Amino acid sequence: MTVVVDDPLIAAMLIREELPLHESARRLRGLCPDSPRVHGVAVMRDVSRRRWWPLAEALTARRLEAMYDAAVVEIDNPVAAAHQLAATLAHGVIGRVVALVVLEGRAWDVGLENLWVHVDSEDCIDWLAVVDPTLRVLPEDVDVGRDGVVTLPGEAALATWTAHRCHRSLAPLFAELHRVCDGVVGVEAMWRSVGTAVVSAATQVPARAGFSEAVGMRRGQAVLDALAGFGLPVRGGTRLRADARVRSGRATAATSTNPRIPLAKLGQPCLG
Repeated sequence: MTVVVDDPLIAAMLIREELPLHESARRLRGLCPDSPRVHGVAVMRDVSRRRWWPLAEALTARRLEAMYDAAVVEIDNPVAAAHQLAATLAHGVIGRVVALVVLEGRAWDVGLENLWVHVDSEDCIDWLAVVDPTLRVLPEDVDVGRDGVVTLPGEAALATWTAHRCHRSLAPLFAELHRVCDGVVGVEAMWRSVGTAVVSAATQVPARAGFSEAVGMRRGQAVLDALAGFGLPVRGGTRLRADARVRSGRATAATSTNPRIPLAKLGQPCLG
């Protein structure tokens, strides 16, 4: 039975102007009613700033170092801690936005300067917000012409733009994580967690939303192709396959180079 959670942070949002991103965010939250922050995104001007910080501070304020050290203490395994944090970053930056690309052919800007993260009582990232709520959309989008959207020529352009912005954000984050973990996990392995996040969204989101699996795989594949085109090692066991099926909310296609490492340490993850 699906449990609908009345999330206090979401309930406390003060939305002064309804934008297309707000509508999309509600639909993303509906993918996991019991854990509505897993996929959702907020707009920074709608929320209190308590326990929020700009993701760019991961590079300047020793945020990643503190998160890694805490994970090592909790897990007692430096390699697993580094994998877990890489997966958390991948989910936050690209996994969430690819869920929207797959589901609606839309994307918010994942530039590092546009992203803020919310942390729980254990300083683990459990939500994401954007400063600029502008969406990139496809020409057939119902909101073309409205404030808060920019129209791109088609799915290929959307996938390339999304992949490019994710690349520009994740590259310095992974470099910093590699530094703070003393290289116990290579940057190449961190990029494979990005492939995992894309595959997970492309296979699981359509199943949860009752949406076309073929469209989901096509859009997810386009993002993977764009990332690979930038020379990033996002394949290696994370290739979308035409025979992928979803059973009990989990994809049977290979979705992780290390199945023991969770996609992200979120408050209440609903996708494995």
